[in-house]
Amino acid sequence: MYSYDLVFTGGTVVFPDKVQQTDIAVDKGVIVHIGKLSCEDIESARQIVNAEGLYIMAGMIDAHVHLNEPGFGDWEGFVTGSAALAAGGCTTYMDMPLNGVPPTVTPAALQQKRELAVGHSHIDYACWGGLVPGNLQELDALSEQGVCGFKAFMSAPGDPSEEAFRNVDDLTLLEGMRHIARMGRVLALHAESEPIVSAWTAALLAEGRTTAADYSASRPIQAELEAVRTALEYGRQTGCSLHFVHISSAAAVRMIQDARQEGMDVTLETCPHYLTLTDVDLEQIGPAAKCAPPLRSLDEQELLWQCVAAGDIDMITSDHSPCPTVLKTAAANMFDAWGGISGAQHSLELMISEGYRKRGLPLPLISRMLSQAPARRFGLYPQKGEIRIGADADLVLVDLNTAYTLQSEQLLYRHKHSPYVDREIGCQVSMTVVRGHIVYTREKGVHDHAVGQSLHIRNEKPLSLF
Repeated sequence: MYSYDLVFTGGTVVFPDKVQQTDIAVDKGVIVHIGKLSCEDIESARQIVNAEGLYIMAGMIDAHVHLNEPGFGDWEGFVTGSAALAAGGCTTYMDMPLNGVPPTVTPAALQQKRELAVGHSHIDYACWGGLVPGNLQELDALSEQGVCGFKAFMSAPGDPSEEAFRNVDDLTLLEGMRHIARMGRVLALHAESEPIVSAWTAALLAEGRTTAADYSASRPIQAELEAVRTALEYGRQTGCSLHFVHISSAAAVRMIQDARQEGMDVTLETCPHYLTLTDVDLEQIGPAAKCAPPLRSLDEQELLWQCVAAGDIDMITSDHSPCPTVLKTAAANMFDAWGGISGAQHSLELMISEGYRKRGLPLPLISRMLSQAPARRFGLYPQKGEIRIGADADLVLVDLNTAYTLQSEQLLYRHKHSPYVDREIGCQVSMTVVRGHIVYTREKGVHDHAVGQSLHIRNEKPLSLF
């Protein structure tokens, strides 16, 4: 008779407040025991994983992913996107509303997206709803159907087609915040000032300036700061809970932290590419490293790392925004190239490699940013986000003694480009577990059976992180 479905023995476990070598037992998909197991309990388990020499962390929850369904044809979808995430130690992702035809701005579009994901996602997933001009009347129904929050763009997303996701005007943003505040939901914001970005872009293009440096100049830190300032002011007026995505500058972090000190309910994320790549890399690597906001200088990157070390960055997300490779390689210039980075497969490894191994940041801090904070902020806690009895057995086993140089053939994306190709990464994911199911191993790759489930988030006030 089996005592447990799955046990992990001898691993070094990363808890919210400590790192400790111990055993973990799983039954019916949840963690039921943490502590030394008897030989009898180990031997009677259905499956035993010897985790000696490995670190066991809560699986990453990637709150910012674009998987381009429905309607994007040859682009990254749920199958390859979730496989890459699983290989990177991610156990849950939150899919953004814009890269779909239709975008996820109505209940019907949300249902269509969820139907396409059934049986095709290797890990669990939730969906964002969108706030765009003209859809205020749809927000209540989207909330009732369990979106994890709402997303708005303060600058143009880049697709000019009629059916595409559109950025908000000031009135839509203000009224949307009032509405979302009444529902007790979170509004996530792409914070770049459209007037600044469009004016600089037009001026540079008029002069024939189309290099990587010119693209970076078209989206200055000031554009980020101006958008953050506006959104915070609207947040003060409405009481709306805010979350700023892919913040790229320490100055914006400080502005958001000041608002938090005033009592605002506001959080922020940054991404591994802002912490590992710079504007010089954009020039050297080319369009594969293009994103918005753009990569910043080495000095700005160091300031951002200081924010991470101080605990001022709430969470790390990939902002995985893939595209067919031709949209990177065939563009006439940097402005015309697709503006998104394929990075979902390596977020956790990069943060451990760069943050823990190179900079000595505590693993509990890194785990909080990767897992606990997004779980708490977006309605998945206490079921997900940390290693504790009663929580889902969403785990990643990491080998900190194995460095490797990333090659394009190791990428599981549908289109195998990434700015991290040829980069040495100082650790490697050994295994990923979703609700007790082993979905990836370094030896065998991603398992064929897609076990991911749709997560419907309850309509309630988000938990505080503080």
